Amino acid sequence: MTDHTPNVTAPGVVHRPELPTIGHMPRDETSAQRAARLRLGRLPGYVRQPDPARRGGEDGRTYKKGWEVRFTARSEAEITEIRELVTAAGFAPARPFFKGHQLIQPVYGIAAVQAYLAARESLEATEATTRAEARTDPRAGIPEQTRREPDSVAAAARAAESAAARAAVEARTAAEAAVRSAAEADRSDRTGRAGRAGRAARER
Repeated sequence: MTDHTPNVTAPGVVHRPELPTIGHMPRDETSAQRAARLRLGRLPGYVRQPDPARRGGEDGRTYKKGWEVRFTARSEAEITEIRELVTAAGFAPARPFFKGHQLIQPVYGIAAVQAYLAARESLEATEATTRAEARTDPRAGIPEQTRREPDSVAAAARAAESAAARAAVEARTAAEAAVRSAAEADRSDRTGRAGRAGRAARER
């Protein structure tokens, strides 16, 4: 058999192996199954396909290997999660096994392969669209705190202007009070001098 790992290094592109034509996919899947199949695209894994040379050779009758998806995991807990998702997607997970230091969860059948590759393509297309939108949005990628800075600066400026206006009013009020106080003191002083001059004249 030959390993065929989908190439997802190029944004928006998944190179799938040549799949045989098996007619239309069934349409009776539920919305839960469709959601689970889309989530399959986020799982690490690769596709294995039959060896055409062996299938068409002398041992073709005894050659039983078919299409399969092999999901990879690092622990039995991950294998359990993968098996639950595969089952929710409407497929039957086979018995997992170790390959080197890696756990493998195989899922046999061309339908599983098609669903996995379609999910990977959908995921890549979504990520490519998100990247494109981020490049065209001048505010994209700016931390939320930084985005709020213009509003904060404007609010601080308005507060400073208001404080300055209040200070100006208070200063003007204080100045006017000082002028009135000086005028009253001057009038009082003039009245006092006039009174003293009048008393002096009468005494003479």
